[in-house]
Amino acid sequence: MKMDAATLKPYIGSMQQLAGIRTSVLDDGKGRGLRVADIDNGSGLSFTALLDRGMDIGKASFKGIPLAYMTPVGYSHPAHFESDGLRWLRNFTGGLMTGCGLRNVGIPDDGIEDDVDGPMGLHGRLSNTPAENIAATEEWVDGQYQLHLSGAVRETCFFRDNLELKRTLSTAMGDNSITFTDRVTNRGVKPSPLMLLYHINLGFPLLSETATLAANVKETTPRNEDAAKEIGQWAQCQKPTAGIAERCFFHDVEPDADGMARITLSNPDVGLALEIAYRKAELPYFTQWKMMGEQEYVMGLEPSNCHPDGQTQERENGTLRMIAPDETIEHKVVISIREL
Repeated sequence: MKMDAATLKPYIGSMQQLAGIRTSVLDDGKGRGLRVADIDNGSGLSFTALLDRGMDIGKASFKGIPLAYMTPVGYSHPAHFESDGLRWLRNFTGGLMTGCGLRNVGIPDDGIEDDVDGPMGLHGRLSNTPAENIAATEEWVDGQYQLHLSGAVRETCFFRDNLELKRTLSTAMGDNSITFTDRVTNRGVKPSPLMLLYHINLGFPLLSETATLAANVKETTPRNEDAAKEIGQWAQCQKPTAGIAERCFFHDVEPDADGMARITLSNPDVGLALEIAYRKAELPYFTQWKMMGEQEYVMGLEPSNCHPDGQTQERENGTLRMIAPDETIEHKVVISIREL
């Protein structure tokens, strides 16, 4: 059957019967008080946006098949966030996408300590900052039923930076993809560092020993000696292994003619492939986080505008992205699912 407004109208009382966005507030455990939005695109793709967690995405599935890795932390309110050192991990949900930034990405950075901000912890504050001015739209546009969820996340401090991220999450019936359109504006009067990484976390059953990665990679650099030993196996997955250490690989992925670089995880056992496309002009770097441990079984695929080594190291490398007062930078990432 053709899925357009005229054809469907006699069959249904409301489009909520097929697709839509539903907002709610969790009421139990560490997630109590967390605002969420459950999005169902009506053609198999459903996911949960965490409105009080930087508009991250938590659980996601396609036709009932889970796509994302969830940590033991589960859904947790940002009130439980601990910013020092590695304590970001105590409130790390995982989920399909965790935002890292906006002023630090990667390892804790003690080199930025000052009397107001103090040292910067792992992966910054973005994922633990509530969004505001939330708006949801569900409408037919040019024969397609489109769903959009938008909001603003601000990283601000009196006497310091004033950054605003306006995020729109988009999907549509018949288009099994999630598009992130992120516009970061410096609302302050001084240049500010801008570090942004999309921590996309794939898990079982999409991730298993039968899954493989594919991309048009120009060059791959291992992060450390453990990764260097397995550089020839970066595209292969293994069974969960007790005591194994994480491996990180930095990939230089060649963009296609549309300016989007692409990497795909495919698993014939579940009959699905998940593709990540990102506009390389603003997100020139890509980190693969390969964690094949027991209960810590996750593949992180992470486009970014920086290396995950902290602000001080980026500054010393001459690769720290600065954003000028009133400047706006748009980033685009698309997560797509297809059946094999």
